[in-house]
This record gives sequence, C-alpha cells and structure tokens, in this order.
Amino acid sequence: MSEFVDALIAEGPVAEHSGELALFGRFVGEWQVDNRSLIESTGEWVESRFRWMFAWILDGRGVQDVIVGANERAGGTTLRIFDPTLDAWRVYWFGVAGGDYCDLRGAADGPDAILLDGTQTDGRRIRWRFSGITADSFAWDGRVSDDGGASWWLEQHMDARRVR
Repeated sequence: MSEFVDALIAEGPVAEHSGELALFGRFVGEWQVDNRSLIESTGEWVESRFRWMFAWILDGRGVQDVIVGANERAGGTTLRIFDPTLDAWRVYWFGVAGGDYCDLRGAADGPDAILLDGTQTDGRRIRWRFSGITADSFAWDGRVSDDGGASWWLEQHMDARRVR
C-alpha cells in the first residue's frame, strides 16, 4: 500500500502551473473544523468538530482532501484539479458515507476567497465559498438552490483553524 501512497502524494505543486495551483495549495496541511449543518427535513442545526486534511497529489497537479470525523474514519474526500483549458478548477466531492456526490467548477473570488458552483447528487445547484482565507484560518459556506440559482439558502458553515 505504501507504493500507492507514494505514487499519489506529491511534495508540492508542479512548476508549470504553480501560480494557479496556489489557490487550493495554501490549504495543504491539517485543519480543525467547527461545523454547523442544517438538517433540511427538521430545520435543526447540528454542530460537530472534525479534522480536514489536504495534500498535493498526482505529481503536484492537484489537491485532495479527506475529512476525518470524531470516530477517526474518513467521511469523504474532494479532488481538486486545475484545468488550464478552462482556466478553472474541476472539483469533485465524494461523500461516500452519506451517498453525496458533487461536481463543481471553482476559481478565485478576490484575494481571500474561492467560489465554486456545481450540482449535487439530487440535481440541485450548489455553491461553496471559502472566505477570509489566511495562513491559519478560513471559513467555508455551502449553499443550495431549489430554483436553479435564483435564490440560495445556507446548508452548512465551517470555521477552520490550521493545526499543521
């Protein structure tokens, strides 16, 4: 298995696109997250805490993360690959524990934010936004649209603090 890990994990970004790769590369490391998620069926907000780990992958051409819950098991992973033909990021979330899958495109939204738009498993539009990004912290909001993007409601909010 170590050969697989060695082939997947990279030391840093590929030089060819290092500027573009820095957008998500700044998250490489480990973060502690305070999370609030809305249970849509009841309108109740649930709080949790987990670790969010990011690493360079595929010879430094992308960034992958894994979310690890209190039970020390992975709840999901996101692949982020910069696509120079789009001048944007292709982002795929695999929430295998809950059967959630998302396909998004992302780009910078000013100097300290990243905006991603896409669709989730049920076909609804989603919008994810990293904001207030510093070397040691950021916020993340997940929004959903039930009307094709005319209006949005907050489904999840995270505050992250760098651990490593």
